[in-house]
Amino acid sequence: MSGQPLNINKSKTLRVTLSGLSLLMIVALSACSTSPPKNMNGGCEIFREKDGWYKSAYRSYKKWGVPVHVQLAIIYQESKFTHDAKPPRGTLLWVIPWFRQSSAYGYAQVKDATWNWYKTKTGNRWADRDDFEDAVDFIGWYGSVSNKRLGISKWDAYSQYLAYHEGHGGYERKTYNKKRWLVKVARKVDARAKNYRAQLARCEKSLDRGWSLWPF
Repeated sequence: MSGQPLNINKSKTLRVTLSGLSLLMIVALSACSTSPPKNMNGGCEIFREKDGWYKSAYRSYKKWGVPVHVQLAIIYQESKFTHDAKPPRGTLLWVIPWFRQSSAYGYAQVKDATWNWYKTKTGNRWADRDDFEDAVDFIGWYGSVSNKRLGISKWDAYSQYLAYHEGHGGYERKTYNKKRWLVKVARKVDARAKNYRAQLARCEKSLDRGWSLWPF
């Protein structure tokens, strides 16, 4: 009789230990799924590391027509693939942390008003800016609007990024001509998109483009 409580205590301890290990594994897996890719410069490496990302980006391409390499280049520039990226805070009296520069948030750094516009127009009411699938769908949708309204090719990463940054009205007014730094950034986005395109051309057959991508 004296040994039975000891066995029960051991069993409880084992269950608690296993529960703790399971919780740690869940936290670790969650951190891995939201952390930026280890090699952000390699299109193939990004999609091989991040399970499901290629599927989401390819679906956005089939739906809206903005190619995967343009999506990647914009996300790299906007957030470096950080799911909860936010603009830096300003400072009061050069020392005290103050309000953020804008409401931009997530992979694609979308402002509140623009995100609400996207959700209203697409019906994707439950979309989240820190979800990669929703972020690439937004980039595809916005690029398609830029194409219809401004006549910008969906494959033109340079002009697409200028319209993305300045907004459609700003692009029409050519506000970017007064921002030399922005023109340089847009050129970098274009160069990165071309690099991603060349990389993906070499590995797309090995990526998940089978039946699991259907239906679009």
